[in-house]
Amino acid sequence: MADSESLVIETTEMHTGGEPVRIVTSGYPPIPGATILAKRRHAREHLDHLRRMLMFEPRGHYDMYGVIPVEPNLPKVDLAVLFMHNEGYSTMCGHAVIALGRWAVDTGRVPLREPETRVNIQCPCGLVRARVAIENGRAGAVRFESVPAFAFALDAPVEVPGHGRIMVDIGYGGAFYALVPASVFGLDVRRSAVRDLVDAAVRVTEAAKAQIPLSHPDDPDLAFLYGTILTDGSDTYGSEPTANICVFAEREVDRSPTGSGVTARIAVQHARGLIELGQERLFESVTGARFTGRAVARTTAGPFDAVTVEVGGQAYYTGSCRFTVEPDDSLGSGFLLR
Repeated sequence: MADSESLVIETTEMHTGGEPVRIVTSGYPPIPGATILAKRRHAREHLDHLRRMLMFEPRGHYDMYGVIPVEPNLPKVDLAVLFMHNEGYSTMCGHAVIALGRWAVDTGRVPLREPETRVNIQCPCGLVRARVAIENGRAGAVRFESVPAFAFALDAPVEVPGHGRIMVDIGYGGAFYALVPASVFGLDVRRSAVRDLVDAAVRVTEAAKAQIPLSHPDDPDLAFLYGTILTDGSDTYGSEPTANICVFAEREVDRSPTGSGVTARIAVQHARGLIELGQERLFESVTGARFTGRAVARTTAGPFDAVTVEVGGQAYYTGSCRFTVEPDDSLGSGFLLR
């Protein structure tokens, strides 16, 4: 157990679309590694007790989400980060990037420039470029441009235990997601019970992990299925918002529309010819929060035709924390109940 005299971790607390963002501001030990993916591996192998302490109860909860700033290894980067959650460390997180953009400007880590301040953020998936709107000297809404996003597979057959064969799309938006209309399971993302949606999404994730081998042209550490996004099936461009629910990691439910998930959905919609460059869509989550998304440029990712995607949203502050662990606290290292 950590010594309460030596372990003090301070954080800034935010949310984007209702999804928490716990940003570590002091007290975390330096994370070595020549690259950000090497830092991610080190954190997973040697510092995971700190993730559990910050994400799990009694300081967090099953669906908590956090950010660890680290030293960048790319040039012209304002901020480098690792992301953490109930199961481990993700490679991309759009809702956190939106919060980080505002936080970087508000704390002076990036000089404020009107009417828009650019913030370059190195994520495990690569460089993400954020633009923070400045209104009356105050940081507001944030838009970020993704790493190359692509459709890894379209209409891939998957046998889901207890349901049978379904077709799934696999999209990459900094992380890999299986994309399935909720109606396949007789569900509605706006009306069905969240528990039923989670159960269906988890069955898809487990089946797709077992049946669809993934690869990524940049690094094998990126080649894992992060979760499943159940959608309302509305993939053709239109003015009305399209709803989805993202279930990732260990049954964790994103309260926001999911920035990397919006990126993956746009990439798949573009690959199907359902949305053109520059056409902006609204994406809605189970909380009613909305992100914008649009494909901004064609590119490639190894053998894949890809696009970069711009996602926009708004983050808000909820407080700040100073965390400690008393040496005789048997539950202080963290636990989860569901």
